[in-house]
Amino acid sequence: MATSMSPEQRVSTVFQTLEIARKVDVVIGITTMLDSTLEVAHIVKLHGADDETILAALLQDIGIYCPLPDNWEEIFDKDENAFNNYDSGAEYLRKFGFPEKTCKLIESGILAKRYLATTDPMYLNVFDFSEESWKEPLSPEEMSKLEKDELFQQKVWIRKWNFCRLSGLPTTHSLDTYRDMAIRNISK
Repeated sequence: MATSMSPEQRVSTVFQTLEIARKVDVVIGITTMLDSTLEVAHIVKLHGADDETILAALLQDIGIYCPLPDNWEEIFDKDENAFNNYDSGAEYLRKFGFPEKTCKLIESGILAKRYLATTDPMYLNVFDFSEESWKEPLSPEEMSKLEKDELFQQKVWIRKWNFCRLSGLPTTHSLDTYRDMAIRNISK
C-alpha cells in the first residue's frame, strides 16, 4: 500500500489516473469511460447504496488505465488474449487502501456479467461482447456459490445499473463530487 502518502494524496493519484484516461478518450473520440462510470455512480447513489458500492461503480473501469500490477501474468487470459481489467483495477485500488468491499465488487465484474448472461437474455442483447468468456453461462455450482455470496446483490446490481446509463440520464456529478467520500473510506 502507498502508506507514505496521505489518504488525500492516494485519492488524488487514483483520480488523476481517471482524468488522464478521460483526456485520452476525448482525443480518440469516444464517450469516456469516466463519464460512463460517473453516470453509474450517480444511479447507484440514487438507489441508496453505501459508499463502498458507490465507489465500486465509480472506479469499476480503472483497471483499463492503471499501471500493470506486479501479478499481471496471473490475470492475463492467454485464451482470450485479454487482460482482466477488473482484477487489475482491484489490485491497484488495494495498494492505495481502498475498502476491500469496493475491490471485491470491482473484481467480480466478469462473474456478474456471466451471471446476467445466464439469467437475463436481455443482457446479451444490449451489449456486444467481444470477449466470449463473458457470454459463458455459469454452471449450477457457480450460480449457487455466487447467490450465497454476501455481496451478491451489489455485484449483480452494479452490472444492471450499467444498463441504466444507456438510457441517456445526464451526468450530473463531477469526479470531485466523490473525492470526500473516497478519502473517508480509504484505509489510513
